[in-house]
Amino acid sequence: MDYLFYKWNVLRDKIKDRYIYLFFDYDGTLTPIVETPEKAIIFQETQELLKKLSKNPKCKIAIISGRALKDIKGLIGLKGIIYAGNHGLEIEGPKIKFEAQVSPRLKSIIRHINDDLVTKVSGIKGAFVEDKGLTISVHYRLVDKEDVPLLQNIITEIINPYIVRGKIKINPGKKVYEIKPPLNWDKGKVVLWILARQQFAQGDEKVFPIYIGDDITDEDAFKALKDRGLTILVGEPGASKAHYYLKNTEEVIRFLRQILDLKKS
Repeated sequence: MDYLFYKWNVLRDKIKDRYIYLFFDYDGTLTPIVETPEKAIIFQETQELLKKLSKNPKCKIAIISGRALKDIKGLIGLKGIIYAGNHGLEIEGPKIKFEAQVSPRLKSIIRHINDDLVTKVSGIKGAFVEDKGLTISVHYRLVDKEDVPLLQNIITEIINPYIVRGKIKINPGKKVYEIKPPLNWDKGKVVLWILARQQFAQGDEKVFPIYIGDDITDEDAFKALKDRGLTILVGEPGASKAHYYLKNTEEVIRFLRQILDLKKS
């Protein structure tokens, strides 16, 4: 995996005259990772760059986050872009409104799991449960290392009966466990679905996707776009399917400035 700015001269020529679709994760990509989700506030400069890019006739923007749709819309606060919350289970934007079909029975199971987790996890200092409607996040960034196995045992005890019956699935993230419906739907499929809609609208003009993310859940998007776009990991290079990497969110902002300059010219 190459450092993106070492290859910028080559990439610039690929991007300059193309119609691009920029996809972003939020936490760890547009904002640094912080202790608790409510502290992850987008920088004004980043917000302004996204706004300017969204108004450029050769660019579209989508935010694809594990946060609830209402939450991510409120944090970004821009009109005219697409928001995908809960890893794409909820999508909203210009001429798009989508919610994955989750049965009332499954929603009831998720609520029950959430209540059990809140009750049993509350005894572990630093751990907290985030109810996102269609999904649940159990955060443990502030949990002492010696308490993490206890937290994992509690989660396993609560959710295993549902996993065995195929009622839910669980995915690890950065100091978080994501508990979701067992749907065959991930960030990769979301990106391809959004791209297909845009490509239909563009006709013969090819859409060039650029996906930027930092988490394990973004790997599905990196894989989906392996042969058709530009994928960028935010963080230390490692065993990722992304083509390139940027070191941190500050470099993401720098990259956005360069994209905007290209599109202005």
